[in-house]
Amino acid sequence: MKSRRDALGLAVALFTAAICGAPVLAQAQTAYGITYIETAPKKAADARKLVAAYRDAAMKAQGVVQFDALQRIGTPSHFAIVEAWSNTKAQEAFAASDTGKAFRKNIAPLMTSAYDERPHSALSVGGKQAKPGAIYAVTHVDIIPTKKDEGVSATKGLADKSRSAVDALRFDALTQISRPNHMTIVESWKSKAAKDNFTVNAGLKAYRENLTPMSGSLYDERLYRRVK
Repeated sequence: MKSRRDALGLAVALFTAAICGAPVLAQAQTAYGITYIETAPKKAADARKLVAAYRDAAMKAQGVVQFDALQRIGTPSHFAIVEAWSNTKAQEAFAASDTGKAFRKNIAPLMTSAYDERPHSALSVGGKQAKPGAIYAVTHVDIIPTKKDEGVSATKGLADKSRSAVDALRFDALTQISRPNHMTIVESWKSKAAKDNFTVNAGLKAYRENLTPMSGSLYDERLYRRVK
């Protein structure tokens, strides 16, 4: 009887999720996050230390898959955190931990804008990881709502095809949870030259040309190096 009740309960849950449009077993899905931090130029060194320590603590947390702390090239007072967790529960638990609270409290006086934390889900992700000295590119892609499906398809296609490019270490496309017409492209390359070579790639050029009429804002690409 118990097994029958369990089976019935699962069937009801699946049916409810289907009619409500809710993801089934969402907690088992990898949870991603992109955080942007902008500090006063004279506080960049202090901020870097805080960001590095936060990264080190996160890498010891339960459920962490990846946690990259990045410093913007040319604007060292700008930072980005690219993270992945085994599930949303683990991601939220670390953010709510004493370590997470202390980091946000300590970084706040150094900042020139709000702590910009954006939860994401996977759109197209691969298995490669960055290496020491690699260049990161983090790009925010904003599609007008009426063209969302076209923009999402184009962005997914770009990531799928570009991941195998020469000297590409990572090429992922993520979808912002709160606004599915907003996406983030996360790239990593062996060198700045490799990134520059890809910038003139015909596939990327075609993507950007097609994207322009349905874009809600500028193609916001920022280059970073990992915080040591």
